[in-house]
Amino acid sequence: MRINFKLLGTFLAVAENASFSKAAEQTHISLPAVSMQVKNLEERLGVALFQRTTRRVELTVEGEQLMVSARKAMAELDSALTRIQQAADMQQGHLSLACVPTVASAKLPALMTSFARQHPRISVRVRELMQPELLQAVRRREVDFAIGPEPERLGEFQFRAIFVDDYMALLPADHSAAVKSSVTLREVVKMPLLALGASQFHLQLLKALRAAKLEPELNYEFTHVSTIVAMAEAGLGVAIMPRLAVPSHTKLKPLRIVRPSIARTIGVVSIRGHTLSPSAARFVEMCNALMPAQAGD
Repeated sequence: MRINFKLLGTFLAVAENASFSKAAEQTHISLPAVSMQVKNLEERLGVALFQRTTRRVELTVEGEQLMVSARKAMAELDSALTRIQQAADMQQGHLSLACVPTVASAKLPALMTSFARQHPRISVRVRELMQPELLQAVRRREVDFAIGPEPERLGEFQFRAIFVDDYMALLPADHSAAVKSSVTLREVVKMPLLALGASQFHLQLLKALRAAKLEPELNYEFTHVSTIVAMAEAGLGVAIMPRLAVPSHTKLKPLRIVRPSIARTIGVVSIRGHTLSPSAARFVEMCNALMPAQAGD
């Protein structure tokens, strides 16, 4: 049975005032309209809700039962509307996002701190995922959005670019090329290469090498940036990684790869046509404001 909240509201006004006329004043509708709405409700339920005399209006047993349930329902509705309004006003809420590890460690700390300072009552959950798992989390709606490299194929995804992250070659400080600020891809492939395996970065590197008709030694692949850096510092080869992943404390010399340059575009990934919640939209807005200024760090 479908009974709208308008009828329940009028019923509660009569019940709480024990008067049809006072209920009409409270609800700002005419007395006949109040009587008609109560009658409509009684007809739908098939029971009398009030005992009417010339002096008083009293609830029947069924009316008492309905009043208790209606009060609970209206209170729950008010509570839900308040929560929605608070979320819209950025007073409280929840936010879930995914981020590739290199961006999470380099760019999220300042962003999260700024967001927490402005919106202390919004809880944020961050999942650090590699590109394939990150896209899967967005596809399954496990997160509101993600921050990572542009997908090879957009399909159901929507991508909003934030900044470009160059790829770097980390050479020993005593290498002959270490005196320069950049190194060509042809120079790099003359040395054993250490790369991140099973990643979009690895696919981009291979694509660039094929386009330049170069055949490097790709004998070493690792999962974690820290491992690649340690191997390069030990003299195993040249570490190739995004600029954001380059550790601040290393004895290696980072050089930008040129001719051709290799880079990844970092941005916000979401489901096409999906409207972000107010808190998620605010976080994305702050990404756009903070990330570009720091992209060259």
